[in-house]
Amino acid sequence: MSLEQLIQDCKRNKLKAQSELYMLYSSKLYSICLKYSRNTAEAQDNLQDAFLTIFSKIGQYQNKGSFEGWLKRITINTALQRYREKGIFNIINEDIIDDTVEVKDHENLSLDYLLNLIQTLPNRYRLVFNLYVLDGYSHKDISEMLNISIGTSKSNLARARIFLQKKIEEDNTNLESQSIL
Repeated sequence: MSLEQLIQDCKRNKLKAQSELYMLYSSKLYSICLKYSRNTAEAQDNLQDAFLTIFSKIGQYQNKGSFEGWLKRITINTALQRYREKGIFNIINEDIIDDTVEVKDHENLSLDYLLNLIQTLPNRYRLVFNLYVLDGYSHKDISEMLNISIGTSKSNLARARIFLQKKIEEDNTNLESQSIL
């Protein structure tokens, strides 16, 4: 079945098409959910909520732009909505911090290690970091998505980078001290 036909059948609420769409995109969307979640259980909840939204709003998809991009946007917004409801952005500190961070020996860091580190970031830092660094949104876009100022977005990104740099340096120091023993 073509993607266009699959979308049309989903618009008609055909369960087989919805199941096929889920099977086709669930792993990609789940990886997005993991980036914006603290753990796998939260990511699974976000994925389920995202698909509920996708199926309820698929009639709004006008075949303009990438369908996968549309799915990703809904998935990201679903995860962000959970944080908006929790009010993690109510405390706003707009102190601008220099957002350049140097990490020594970064070529030796595995992707899994980095993703695990990112998941340890405080929510507001993790969300801004993921949106800016991993998904390529501008600070203006992030400020609108999270209902924060551009300055807060920049500050949270800088703080996330500092947090990650310190954690990497701590882990490197721990490894070096263990290798001496």
